[in-house]
Amino acid sequence: MEVEGKVKMIGETETVGGNGFRKRDIIVTTEEQYPQHISIQFVQDKTDLLNNYQVGQDVKVSINLRGREWVSPQGETKYFNTVQGWRIEGAQAAAPQGMPATPPAEAFESAPDLKKEDHDDLPF
Repeated sequence: MEVEGKVKMIGETETVGGNGFRKRDIIVTTEEQYPQHISIQFVQDKTDLLNNYQVGQDVKVSINLRGREWVSPQGETKYFNTVQGWRIEGAQAAAPQGMPATPPAEAFESAPDLKKEDHDDLPF
């Protein structure tokens, strides 16, 4: 799965527990009619992927949904979800509204030669 949007916040790397588990959060705000602020967690060596990004930058983040079960000492069971990132890249800027996107070079290679004038194909 992927989340695309603008970086709202990048947290500091935190070390949790005695085993050296590292985590770092990023908040990505989607750009749609009702923007969503999605918290995405990067863990262990993936925390370093966020070093090259900054607030305000457009990004595309590849994510996995993680879920876990926890049983309290009183026997009550609770469930937790985490959105875990594993790849991040700068998003391509979209063409402004009303402006067509530039077609790939391959589209021109297979296009007919527009300089040729062939009047025989006219329907009238």
